[in-house]
Order: sequence, then structure tokens, then C-alpha cells
Amino acid sequence: MTALEYTRDLVAFPTVSTSSNTAICTYLEDVMKRLGFGTERITYLDAEGVEKVNVVGKKGTGTGGMAYFGHTDVVPADSWFSSDHGPFEPAVRGDRLFGRGSCDMKGSIGAMLAAVEAVAESDLEQPLYLAFTADEEIGYGGAEQVALRSGFFREMVEGDARGIVGEPTLLNVVHAHKGTFGFRATSYGRAAHSSTSEGINANLAMIPFLAEMKRIHDETQSDPTWRDPAFDPPGISWNIGINDHTAAVNMTAARSVCTVYFRPAPGHDAQALIGRAKEAAARCGIEFKLLKAGKPLYADPGSAYVREVMQLAGNDRCRTVCFGTDGTVLTALKRLLVLGPGDIAQAHTEDEWISLEQLDSGARLYGDLIRHWCLS
Repeated sequence: MTALEYTRDLVAFPTVSTSSNTAICTYLEDVMKRLGFGTERITYLDAEGVEKVNVVGKKGTGTGGMAYFGHTDVVPADSWFSSDHGPFEPAVRGDRLFGRGSCDMKGSIGAMLAAVEAVAESDLEQPLYLAFTADEEIGYGGAEQVALRSGFFREMVEGDARGIVGEPTLLNVVHAHKGTFGFRATSYGRAAHSSTSEGINANLAMIPFLAEMKRIHDETQSDPTWRDPAFDPPGISWNIGINDHTAAVNMTAARSVCTVYFRPAPGHDAQALIGRAKEAAARCGIEFKLLKAGKPLYADPGSAYVREVMQLAGNDRCRTVCFGTDGTVLTALKRLLVLGPGDIAQAHTEDEWISLEQLDSGARLYGDLIRHWCLS
């Protein structure tokens, strides 16, 4: 099958992160077995009790070789640009394949499967690993399970496999991306009619906490310590949200919630910022919960591995990106880069698409990597 054919099959699975991805992983496991892989199936229940699946496969013997990582979940498609076909009805128009996940990142998975099929009859001198995960879009939960529980992943780490995360980069080699850290602070009060003295407004304890969050935010925007010119934007990206869940203006808020997500660059002391936020919550008497601590991904741009992949990809330089990937929890792999077909600007849009040229070029490049690292 071609990269386009595989991608069309994959897009047809409605794998929004809130739903189970069991069906698509059964499909991928069947494909891998047909192509000669041994497989592991790693299941878990997410926070809502929905079953999620990760499938990891190995073809060939020994250690080392190449490891590819791709996620199967997609963001919602509540609005879609076309009435002719839905977001999970893949459609080719001109030189583009439209459909939710076509770019992020089922096109990459399709390109890798086509590349594997092209070399399926060859004897591998070193192994090829494929890992397909759940929940990347909502916090890398599937990749965390793979890192914790997969025997094949332990082999990759111990054998120093060459890792590729196949997120869309227009087939440019990405050697670093920012991390993703998040926490939730909750203040509790007591609901009552605001004309009485019976209520306790939860926002009153939250206000000084928010003031501290703004101080931290402003410091990281102005202090050069927290800026890295290798990234655009160079500073830490913040998203601070607040909700008191109170619809009536004459009712005291029983609960006030602040959610904070920020993206530090490699080398930034994210734990110091978490510590300051936690201390502020304690001073204000409000509850603090760390939600996510995803490390930045970094490979030395001058390393032999980065230079090797750049040469194979035909790149004259390597790049950084500000979005996160499963790589944030796969850092036990010493050689790990991001490299995949498609343009991240098309991801998560209401008319998500990937160009047919990128699918074909991605399959060719992945095939070149397999032949270079896994064949004699």
C-alpha cells in the first residue's frame, strides 16, 4: 500500500482523544504483524475510565537500529469546512488529502508504514521499532505508559536506538522543542446569596495567588535568563486561565479555579517556577495540583546523530519548534529528533490537510532512514 492509502485508512478512524483508540490500534497491530513485526499491546484506562491502547512493534533481531514514534489520537473536529465530506471521511482534492489527523499525524504514520512495506522483504541487520501511542494531544499519557511498561522501549534505550518522533515538520530536522508544564490551583468558599453574611467568596483567596502568577509571568518575559533566541517566541509561553463556576452575580463563589500551562525552553529551570507557584498557593491557603511536567526535548545540533539525519534529509540546518511531542516523556532515548511530513500550520484547523507530495517524500525519507540504519 502507498502512504496515501494507509493515511486514508487511518483518518477514517474517529480517534478524538476523549474516545477509545482501540480500533485503530487493532488495525495497526494487524498491519505490523503482516509486515513481520512482533508486537506488544499496552492498554490503560484514562482519567475518565476510557480504554486506551498503545502498540509497539519490533522487526529484526538484536539491538540498536531505528525507533519511530507516532500518536493515533486527534483533536476534536466540532466544526468542519466542507459539507461534501466529514472530518473522518478522507478526501483528495487536487494535491491535498483532507481529514482530521491527516497532518497531525496520521500522514506521518502512513508514510512510515509505506516505507516499511517497501523494505519488508529485506533482511534487517539491526532492528526497526514502531510505537503508536494514545493521548498525545491531551498530555502524552500513552507515551508515558510506553516508557514505563514496554519491554521493546527498554530495548531501544539499552541498545541506543536512533529515535524519530514523526510529528509534522515539513521533513525538516528538529533538534529541540519546548516542554509542557501545567498545574491547577483551587480555592474553596461557600455559596450563599451575596446580600447576606453567610457566604465565603472563593475568589478572595484566589486574587493574591493570581497577582503572584502575573509577577512570575512578567519576570519570565523581561528577564533574559528566561529567554532563548533559538526559539520563536524566545520567551516562556504562558496560558493562565481562571473560572469561578458561578453563573449568578448575586451568589458568592463556592470554588475558584486557576489553571496554568507554560512552555519552558531547554535549560530553563521549570521546577523553580513550579516551586514558586506552589509556595504562593500555600500562602494563600488554596489547593495546588501539578498536572503535567513534560521536559523539553534537546539534542546537540552539532552532534554526529543530528548531522547524520540532516544529511539524509537533505537539510542545510536543523531547527527548533515551540510545540510539544511525545518526545517529552521519551528522553531516556539519548538519540531522539522530530522529523515528519506535513506542515504544523495545517494541524488542528477546520480544513486540516496534508499535501500528497509530503506523503510521498515522507515515505521516501523514512525508507532511506530504515535502509541506512537497519540494512547492511
